[in-house]
Amino acid sequence: MPPIVFLGSLIGAMALGMPIAYALLVSGIVLMISIGGFDTQLIAQNLVNGANSFALLAVPFFILAGEFMNAGGISKRIISFALAFVGHIRGGLGYVGIIAAVIFAGLSGSAVADTAAIGAVLIPMMAKAGYNINRSAGLVAASGIIAPIIPPSIALILYGVSSGTSITKLFMAGIVPGLIIAAALVITWWWVARKDQVQVYPRQSMQQVLIAGKEAFWALMMPVIIIGGMRLGIFTPTEAGIVAAFCALFISVVIYRSMKIKDIYQCLISAAKTSSVVMFLVAAAMLSSYLITVANVTTLITDWMAPLIEQPMLLMFVINVVVFLVGTAMDLTPTVLILTPVLMPMIDAAGIDPVYFGIVFILNNCIGLLTPPVGTVLNVAAGVSKISMEDIIKGVTPFLIVEIMVLILLILFPGIVTAPLGWFH
Repeated sequence: MPPIVFLGSLIGAMALGMPIAYALLVSGIVLMISIGGFDTQLIAQNLVNGANSFALLAVPFFILAGEFMNAGGISKRIISFALAFVGHIRGGLGYVGIIAAVIFAGLSGSAVADTAAIGAVLIPMMAKAGYNINRSAGLVAASGIIAPIIPPSIALILYGVSSGTSITKLFMAGIVPGLIIAAALVITWWWVARKDQVQVYPRQSMQQVLIAGKEAFWALMMPVIIIGGMRLGIFTPTEAGIVAAFCALFISVVIYRSMKIKDIYQCLISAAKTSSVVMFLVAAAMLSSYLITVANVTTLITDWMAPLIEQPMLLMFVINVVVFLVGTAMDLTPTVLILTPVLMPMIDAAGIDPVYFGIVFILNNCIGLLTPPVGTVLNVAAGVSKISMEDIIKGVTPFLIVEIMVLILLILFPGIVTAPLGWFH
């Protein structure tokens, strides 16, 4: 009964158009009443405790770092650097988008931010060069979801906090799967765009390549500093967020001088607004998580799934089918916050590595960012490219299929995630 009460009230509140955070609060309160009590003090305490986490401090700082990078024009320098290397190849701008997405993934950790930053610069260039606009926007959207996989990742931070899993291990485990997705997109782009008659940029001389590398050097050093610092134990993931924000500010204002001191205030305001939305959502999800535990919902669900716990591979497939379906109707952040505390008891009972599960779980949620009707990243890419949702769905389909194939590959071969973890951690 408690699972039905919780899900029914949550879906009902969302169907009425209520924001996810408020829907979580309502469903939590309904669940509290259904189990025989209503305590406003308990609600307030759990809301405060939900956001009162040292690890969660990384979220606003990485969001702020992204604001500084966008205001400082770092995206243009990264794209110019990639263009100098592969712009002369047929379909080169597509490869530029994938390379830029990988580099950006090591800077911001947000699929929406990366898609908007890269798409705003690259999609008009691709349209002007004669590329199919639907396919180009689809590639940028599909490349954007690499960001929550490669560290630093806001989604992995939220999963780590919700599940009690080491965020540093999650960050290190995401590197190889993220690069596999990028490689799969490169192969897919080569196949679908191999016969397109598009403008090919002239090959850059070594001197021009070096100049582009010099221009982008400090931007390219940021992922090295962030990931290297965590790998060497110099700073924690939370401290890495502070380092990222400081580096982005210093590079934009002092080195590139592309951002003025007066622009900092607007970046702070924008980051504060985004952070407040995320943190309120986290607080509401933590309240629901607490009440789900008190109502014994996780035990009931584990009992229902008991026959699958003895077969971890089958359990992983069933869970991922459910997550995929949920992802079509719900954004990444609320899905992670709602499902993680529900699924973790089953994962622990089945003996599945929580780090491995976290990477697969987040990748599945990222794929949900490309599936209608919600498809947040899909909507951003459609808006930037000024095309309809129907058109971008056609363009993203081949890349979406390949990313689903990568997801299945990771489920079938856990060593792809767990083995490299030993190299990096």
